[in-house]
This record gives sequence, C-alpha cells and structure tokens, in this order.
Amino acid sequence: MHLSGFPTLGYVQRLYDFLRRHPTGVDSFWAVMLLGFSMLWVVQEPVGADPRPLAAGIVLLLCLALALRRRAPERTLLLVTGIGVAQLAFDIHINPADFAMLVVIYTVAAQGDGHRWASRLALVGGVSAAPLAQVRWPAENVSVPGKVFFTVVLIVPFVLAWVLGDSMRTRRAYFDQLEERASRLEREREAQAKVAVAAERARIARELHDVVAHNVSVMVVQADGAAYVLDTSPEQAKQALETISGTGRQALAEMRRLLGILRTGEPQDSEDYVPQPDVQQIEHLVEQVRAAGLTVDFKVEGTARPLPSGVELTAYRIVQEALTNTRKHGGPDAGASVRLVYFDDGLGLLVEDDGRGAAHELYEDGGADGRGHGLIGMRERVGMVGGTLDAGPRPGGGFRISALLPLKPAH
Repeated sequence: MHLSGFPTLGYVQRLYDFLRRHPTGVDSFWAVMLLGFSMLWVVQEPVGADPRPLAAGIVLLLCLALALRRRAPERTLLLVTGIGVAQLAFDIHINPADFAMLVVIYTVAAQGDGHRWASRLALVGGVSAAPLAQVRWPAENVSVPGKVFFTVVLIVPFVLAWVLGDSMRTRRAYFDQLEERASRLEREREAQAKVAVAAERARIARELHDVVAHNVSVMVVQADGAAYVLDTSPEQAKQALETISGTGRQALAEMRRLLGILRTGEPQDSEDYVPQPDVQQIEHLVEQVRAAGLTVDFKVEGTARPLPSGVELTAYRIVQEALTNTRKHGGPDAGASVRLVYFDDGLGLLVEDDGRGAAHELYEDGGADGRGHGLIGMRERVGMVGGTLDAGPRPGGGFRISALLPLKPAH
C-alpha cells in the first residue's frame, strides 16, 4: 500500500522493517531493560550488607540468554536449564530475570523444526519448574490444596509459552508449504505453456508443409503442362498459367497467416486470412487436382453432417497429402480414388492410387532419402483427434491410405 500521503504510517512501517531486519538488536534492548530491573531486585535482597554476587551473575546470564535466543535457541535453552538447576542448588530465589525462561521456551518451540528434542526439553522443563520450586521453597502456612493450586497457576505460563511457540512453528510450516506449492504450480504452468507452444509450432509446421507441398506440386505440374502446349495450344497454356497464379496466391495467403501466428501467437486479422479447410472443401481440392492432370474418382457415402473442426481439418489434410504424393510419385498415368464414409460414430477416409510410387511413398514423402514428413504429419494429425491411420502399398500396385476419425475429440 502506498503510504506517501500518511507520513506517520510511513515512519511506522520503516521502523517495523528495521526491527525485522535486526532481531538480535531488539532482543538485546529488552535484555538490557530486564537486566536493569532485575539488578534493582538483587540490590534490594542483600545478604548482610552486600548484594548477592551469585544472584547478580545468574541475572546477567539470563539476560544474555534473552539477547541471543534467536541466534542460538538450542544453546540458550541449555543455558537457562543449567541456570534453573543452579538456582535450586544454590538457593537463589525466583527473580524477575526468570521471565527470560518463558521467552526462551517460546523461541525453541517456534523454531524447533530441525531439533524437536529441544522443543520437548523446553516443555518438560517448563512443566517441571513450578513443582521443583515448590519443593525447594515450600510456602508456609498454606494448605496442600492451596499449594497444588499455586503450582498449577505457575505451570500455566510455561505451558502457554510453549503452545504459542509451537502454534507459530506450525503456522510458519503451513505457509512455507503453501509457498512451495504455489512455486511448484508456477513451474508446472510454465512447463505446460512451453509444451503447448512446442505443440502449436509443430502443428503450424505441418500446416506449412501441407500448404507448400500441395500448392507447389500443382504449380509445377501446371507449369510443365503450359510449357508443353505453349506453341500448339496457347489457350490451354493461358489456363494453366491462371491456375498457377491462383494457386500461388492461395499458398501465399495461407503462409502469411501461419507465419503471422508464429510471430505473434495469434491469427492475423487481415484480408489475407484464410479459413481452415473442412470436409466440404475436399471436393474443391479434388477438382483442383483434376485440373492439374490427375484422374481422381471422388465419392461420399452416408449422410453428411457437421463434424468437429479438428476432424474436418485432419480429413482435408490427409486427402491433400495423399493426392500430393500420388502426383509426385505415382507416375504420368496414375489415377486415384477418394472415399468419404460417414459412420454413426466417426468419419472414414480411403485414398488409393494405382501408380508406381508406393516404394517411394513408404519413405513418407521424402523420396529415397526418407527425410520427408508426409505420413508422419498424417499420423500426428490422426493421433491428435484420437483416430487410427493405416498406410502402405496396395495389392496389385499403388498406395493406400485409410483413416478412421472419431466424432469426439481426443482427451
């Protein structure tokens, strides 16, 4: 809270912060105050005409224990225990400096996490102090019930000091656990965020691969066709060039969108934004491939219905990748077929070709070097929606890709 408008509160806060940074100084101040008050008591309890030197030494040691209680709690506990035994042995009556025993018991109970023996010793010593004092200095002209009552009254402050200190220790341990848990949760959130970012970048990389592989292959095929018919059929060459232009613009638009996500983490709101492909656009994809010169038989079975967006995008990308591989590896006379089957609980895909590129496609869109990512990307996409994928050579030649995508997204 900002305290600039309340100068008095600001001074109090600074004083409080200073005292927290110098606990031994605070304890030393109270030890000096207790020493002065206790010495007055020693002076007023003479033996003959002189003060009791032993009593003065015990007072000094008790005040020293009070000053050092937070720097060495276990040692100060042993010190005050020895002082209590000395008081009993040398007949040094209870004096004001014995208040330091209560403070030391509280301190040991509050800081006894690593040395529980010290906390137990403090409790036993505090409970035993009053009965031992009654035995050493019995009260005269007091009945037995009165002595018992007086002893219980003297025990209560020691027990309360220990209970208060142990409660502070438990509370501090509880807050430490909360802080550790919050820190662990924060680390887990950061790790999960990094995993999510990596997964999103992998998804975008697959999108870029699909866009580039499909559209560039269409442009290459159309460019080869245009060069072949440029002299004999200018109209067909013009149509091929228009297809190349349109395909290139579409590829650039999708690449701008994906690269924009990589830069900012969010889709770009611009005229170049391209909606995610869905199942309805598969027919347009097939027409585009046909225009590029590949014969494709396309059929839809079952009743079409809306599907989860992830399933629709996965279905589109599988068909796109399969047809791209057919154009690249199937040979000049290859043909393909695409089947979409709507089941009650999912969508089935079957893409087959009769080309001669199965041996190459087994390298997952990488040619003979096996460095591509086509089928790897397919399996990752299908796995993300909880589906299954089967890909391999088709009996009689060619290649087959079949997939079953569930309607419910994977968890």
